Amino acid sequence: MQQHPRRWALEQPDRIAISYPSLDVNISYRTLDERANKAAHFMRAQGLERGDNIALLIENTPVFHEICWAAHNAGLYYTAISWRFRSDEIIHILKNSGARILFYTAQQREIVAQIKGRLAIRFVDVTDQTYCDDLPANPIGDESRGSDMLYSSGSTGMPKGIKQILPDSSIDGLSKMFAVYADRYDWNEETVYLMPCPIYHSGPMRFTMAMQHIGARIVIMEKFDAVEALRLVEKERINWAHWVPTMLVRIMKLPKAVRDGFDLSSLRGIVHGAAPIAPDIKRQAIEYFGPILEESYGGTEGNGLTLISSHEWLNHPGSVGRPFLGSIHILDDAGRELPAGEIGTVWFSGGPEFEYHGQPDRTREAFDTTGRSTIEDVGYLDKDGYLYLTGRLKNMVISGGVNVYPQEAENALMLHDGVADACVFGVPDDDMGEVLHAAIQPLDQTANREELEADLRRWCRSRLASIKLPRSYEFRETLPRHDTGKIYVRHLKREWLVERAGAGRHAAPE
Repeated sequence: MQQHPRRWALEQPDRIAISYPSLDVNISYRTLDERANKAAHFMRAQGLERGDNIALLIENTPVFHEICWAAHNAGLYYTAISWRFRSDEIIHILKNSGARILFYTAQQREIVAQIKGRLAIRFVDVTDQTYCDDLPANPIGDESRGSDMLYSSGSTGMPKGIKQILPDSSIDGLSKMFAVYADRYDWNEETVYLMPCPIYHSGPMRFTMAMQHIGARIVIMEKFDAVEALRLVEKERINWAHWVPTMLVRIMKLPKAVRDGFDLSSLRGIVHGAAPIAPDIKRQAIEYFGPILEESYGGTEGNGLTLISSHEWLNHPGSVGRPFLGSIHILDDAGRELPAGEIGTVWFSGGPEFEYHGQPDRTREAFDTTGRSTIEDVGYLDKDGYLYLTGRLKNMVISGGVNVYPQEAENALMLHDGVADACVFGVPDDDMGEVLHAAIQPLDQTANREELEADLRRWCRSRLASIKLPRSYEFRETLPRHDTGKIYVRHLKREWLVERAGAGRHAAPE
């Protein structure tokens, strides 16, 4: 085997594959491979065969990895579920995926108790990892390559299951997408990769498993903390870190004296993506870390990938890069290709195929007659072929007949010193049809809300066209943001609508 944990288990059995500093746990490649083999035997003993599905409701903890690798080696689909989802969303995923077993931990017992009586599947508590202790540590006899089957974050609607055809290949080797990453960034067994994100999400899980394919060491945080992340870079001599935009924002909003108190000289690169980042915040991050930020854009669907280095970004600020997997097309609503500089829906051609499991109509909507696919992002290409995103098609607001994308207002608000987090979305308005509303998490929860709102209005007026200004504001202790950076807009909008139902209240004029 060339690229698989078993190679490293055989060649360098004591080599560390995974570290959990907060738990004082280090897992060797030998232990990872043996535990995955035991778990695969367990799955076969439950009657699972190639093409069947298992699901995980597990936080960042060591047992997560053995279950994923067991399913990968047994030719199964494996579905990691966000433990932040509501019970109805979890039930939807379990039913839609056809999962026959749900593996879970003590931390998830409360939510499991809510759904157990409503599903005819097996529930396996793996908290103490004894579920497969008495099974063989050698590989099962009929190994074949499995695949993840993951669900969208549900930020704009009920989570959708993204399913790809099981690969007809051996269990070792990187996917096409991660072969691009590894080649571009020269990732290898000397890589020490910091992962502070929840690994149930598509990007973090796939990056984590890719690192184990190539023999790297991955350092996992149970939960992100800006100061702790910088401390780990220094202590563990991290050379690559994985930080979503909200994490970069929190690091950059630390006092300068705190940030400057760590030795970050081991860092060779920082991968970020999953959500938009305000250009001014990214510029600050490049000034602080150096030109080592590497941005990527692509969905859970895996239908395309763009990448951009810091040096490229400084020449194309705001871009998410050029395509490295698939080709990009910007189309209008009639399916006509648009020239550089014109905004339309982003489509990819030449990338891997996918389907939304159990949703044939939704799958058909994602593809056109030429085979191009879209995940409904909106943007444009510049004359050099760099892609810029302006928002999500479902988040677009039509205000007074004008298309408005909330992202620009969010970017402006995130630059304000008094804002820890912000989300802007459209709400009904009798006069304009829709207007923008801003939900704000103040950096100082004791700040006077009326004064802060007045300051934010002045701040936005100095930076945005009048049609792009939020017309109303609300303040919250926290916003419902996914740990990967995406915010649950639909939750905020639903709460706004429920609160105002029948009250006759509308957005105040700017």
